[in-house]
Amino acid sequence: MSDENDIATKLEFLGLTDQNLSDVLRNKKFAFTLASIVQESGIEAPIEDKTSASLLQSLGTATKDIAYSSVLAARSLVTDAIIAKKIKSSIQLEAAVAYIKSAGEKASSAGLEFAAGVGMEATPEQINKEVAMYFTDNMDSIAANRYKSVPSLMAGIKKLPGLKWAPPAEVKKAIDAKLLDVLGPKDERDAPQKKAKKDKTASAAIAADEVSKNVRNMFTEGFLGDLHKPGGNAQIKTELMEEHLRATGGIVVTRFPPEPNGYLHIGHSKAIAVNFGYAKYHNGICYLRYDDTNPEAEEERYFTAILEIVKWLGFQPYKITYSSDHFQRLYDLGEELIRRDKGYVCFCTPEEVHANRGGDNGGARIPCKHRSKPTQQSLEEFRAMRDGKYNPGEATLRMKMDLEDPNPQMWDLVAYRVLDAPHHRTGDTWKIYPTYDFTHCLCDSFENISHSLCTTEFYLSRQSYEWLCDALEIYKPAQREYGRLNITGTIMSKRKIARLVKEGYVNDWDDPRLFTLVAIRRRGVPPEAILSFVNELGVTTSNSNIQAARFEASIRRYLEDHTPRLMLIADPVLVILENVADDFVEEIALPYKPGSPELGEHNVPFTKRVYIDRSDFREQDSADYFRLAPGKSVGLLKVPYTVRVTTFTKDESGKVTEIRAIYENDKKIKPKTYIQWVADSPVHSSPVKISEVRMFNRLFLSENPESNPDGFLADINPNSLDLFKDALIEVGFDDFRRKNVKEGSGPESMRFQALRVGYFCIDRETTEESVILNRIVTLKEDAGKSSA
Repeated sequence: MSDENDIATKLEFLGLTDQNLSDVLRNKKFAFTLASIVQESGIEAPIEDKTSASLLQSLGTATKDIAYSSVLAARSLVTDAIIAKKIKSSIQLEAAVAYIKSAGEKASSAGLEFAAGVGMEATPEQINKEVAMYFTDNMDSIAANRYKSVPSLMAGIKKLPGLKWAPPAEVKKAIDAKLLDVLGPKDERDAPQKKAKKDKTASAAIAADEVSKNVRNMFTEGFLGDLHKPGGNAQIKTELMEEHLRATGGIVVTRFPPEPNGYLHIGHSKAIAVNFGYAKYHNGICYLRYDDTNPEAEEERYFTAILEIVKWLGFQPYKITYSSDHFQRLYDLGEELIRRDKGYVCFCTPEEVHANRGGDNGGARIPCKHRSKPTQQSLEEFRAMRDGKYNPGEATLRMKMDLEDPNPQMWDLVAYRVLDAPHHRTGDTWKIYPTYDFTHCLCDSFENISHSLCTTEFYLSRQSYEWLCDALEIYKPAQREYGRLNITGTIMSKRKIARLVKEGYVNDWDDPRLFTLVAIRRRGVPPEAILSFVNELGVTTSNSNIQAARFEASIRRYLEDHTPRLMLIADPVLVILENVADDFVEEIALPYKPGSPELGEHNVPFTKRVYIDRSDFREQDSADYFRLAPGKSVGLLKVPYTVRVTTFTKDESGKVTEIRAIYENDKKIKPKTYIQWVADSPVHSSPVKISEVRMFNRLFLSENPESNPDGFLADINPNSLDLFKDALIEVGFDDFRRKNVKEGSGPESMRFQALRVGYFCIDRETTEESVILNRIVTLKEDAGKSSA
């Protein structure tokens, strides 16, 4: 099974996307292991069950480095158990792999099933029952420690005999749901204790001018830390490097070269951070170069959006250049390539070119029939291409490379093609346009790039990159490749996002449910949080496939340290305190951020009429419920005394419209929880009305929308957006808006934490009369998951 096509065919049975398949094939050991597992399983068609396919892939990861033949022979027992759906979870798989490693040739099906707990799974009902019983037995400790008890809860519950084989994610889900029901959302009591402030230079290294050269960060370790010094990339002629160093002074020179044919997505943030950040860290320079060689797909709005995003992330290009700046010089080098007998004009059809390269079956490669023509003839034909004498698709300029080389990037790549399209900068001047494979390395050379940093999908292109520079005997930059950043659970394909927009699943390319950078910006994510996230991941040659929850956790950590606190009521219901006078009012001082006195404080009124969130009231009380219910004393955040519900009123639909309560200011009661509130006090302009609160949830239901057998649109989450049109917020909001206006920044830079609700920003559609808020992230990960 050494043939790559045979391996690829077997891997397709695991339901890998084209990109994932390509990634796996680059790792020959892993690809061979997975193909062997597929062969062991005896399957002859794609696996429809996504869980089984995922477990087989995990089995490949767990066994790819095993050299013992006895263990590999026993692996088929695990494969068979997965196919038979006896092994259904990662915890069972881990136990199964541990078993075959220890048993070796003595492994048996019965032994495997016993070790992996086959037939002993816990149902969701059983999990919920066991969790509820554990909570009942440990209620005092849980009430005292609140959310800080989660690790010990998880450990204790997992030790219960009935839950040994329960999926950890399901157990965690049941624990979180029970905690939320018992305690309500997190509040200030659950915040971690403040530690002495640390030097945050490392995480902000790519954003700050005063980067310390002594801290460890993405530029000092791993892929970027191992890069050559300027001048360290060998040249075909020594004088080429001498000229390069004279031109640059020996500094680091990089470039960020996006194609202006769409909006940048989250993966591009890593490319921006790597290229601009590496140059900045080494006191070098970075170009923003638009690779504008495809006029059929380029639009001015993309040029503008790309530059805005680069600046938003905190970088200033040394120069803004365009590949089209060099069209004449590129054309001249095309002629030079022909004169050196390294290029020729080809009239083959795409089908003929494909067949000459070995076709679908990877057969022998055959030189194009035009390859050996006289250079003068190709030169004249190339000029005829330039003069518009050929139609699109009729003629191309190809590089005369090495058809015997196993690298497809050396099989006479196209350098120029005919396009009947005006260019946004050069108009109708050109009838031919250079390809990426021809343009990229030459423009890097023109701009004296010392480090041409790109993602690993261009690894094979390094050879053709270097070949072309050497063939023309010009300065050869060093191309080096790092792993891409991918966020799972979303779509990044321009074509598919365009379909989401066109068919109304999202409002536009900046819809905050998307992971385009314009959408992430509108959602309110701080650029510093993105750069910190990239730095946290580091830079290696492996692709990073990161769950959105991890990205959001990084955002959450940043916002925790950088946002003021306000009280927001998304779904208000009125509470009337019956035992205080109609004109009763107290001024309550609220810090904008507890523990940060430098941010100041503000006063809010507390009156006879206050609003609470509907989710904080239950019509019937229970022993394990701590928020408002008839007869229960509950605290209002920062209010001196508790309140206790006496009665409530409902409308015809059964919706609670008013709650009556007593303000217990005659005795001091220590409540088990506190809830947020907003007073009704017209004289204080309280409450502030919010026209719309947009609670964004995950756009897709699964981690891999493209794996849905009915297409990615079938994976759309029908509840990806919750709208609240009657929301209220405390009067501190107006003061917050006045103090947080930043010149040159959009309204999304005005961010705050809504206590017990989430982190929010002001949307760009906000006016003086109408305020719209976007939720950036929830206060904790699982709240977002549960709403998806």
